[in-house]
Amino acid sequence: MSARLPGAGLMVLYAFTAFALFGYATFGLHPGLLARYPQFARFYGISFQFFAQAQIYLAWALLAAVLSIYARARWVPAFCALYLLSLCSELLGTGAGIPFGEYHYTEALGARWFGAVPIVIPLSWFFMSLPSYAAARAALPERPVARVLVASLILLSWDLALDPAMSHATAYWVWGQPGAYYGMPWLNLFGWYVTGLGLMAALAALRADAWVARVPTRWMLAFYGANLLLPVGMSAAAGMWGAVAATAAALAGAALVARALGRTGEARTSLVGAPA
Repeated sequence: MSARLPGAGLMVLYAFTAFALFGYATFGLHPGLLARYPQFARFYGISFQFFAQAQIYLAWALLAAVLSIYARARWVPAFCALYLLSLCSELLGTGAGIPFGEYHYTEALGARWFGAVPIVIPLSWFFMSLPSYAAARAALPERPVARVLVASLILLSWDLALDPAMSHATAYWVWGQPGAYYGMPWLNLFGWYVTGLGLMAALAALRADAWVARVPTRWMLAFYGANLLLPVGMSAAAGMWGAVAATAAALAGAALVARALGRTGEARTSLVGAPA
């Protein structure tokens, strides 16, 4: 059973995401259909909150189960650390506008810590930070500092689709002063990268490499893709192709940076190991 769970779980997550995208692309973008088919109106009103929260809980539960299979309980301290760090960053952001800019969450994401940050938000920081770190680790196995920098770029790429989908196409959070990128201020990208640096540095400090290496990298990449699919799909359905292109460009840029840093590391190793 445990051998089948990672693959089967991914299939369920992708299927769930596809169903959510179908609902958004039909009733979400064409609310007139609800008047034509009133039997779906109540269902869609509930699903707007249900699917967003359920997708996060489903993704986190799948990752937790897979980590428990490959790493047993060794991942739990890292989860606790990243949950607290991301929660603190979000509380600072919603309270003081630092480092993301001024914003607030609506009630669509459920219960909130201190009435400000939904409980599910730090879960999503964790389950996207870990595959980002795993991908950077695979690309830069001998460069721990470079790994942190690249992992933060991979995580940042997610937000280029997430924010347009969740704050512009829908209203899971609202910006105090709308910015130039689909309503998002550019400061938010800085905040994401800084927060990402803190999370990746925490993973490195907690020596997560030892147990991250036990989880197949291909599975981690597929898991990242499953969670990226929702905001990218929503952005595409809403015609926000700039967000789709920006996400693809950011991921390509992260790959290029990783390759450049990897080559730099190899050159330094060659120089150090060269005979005098």
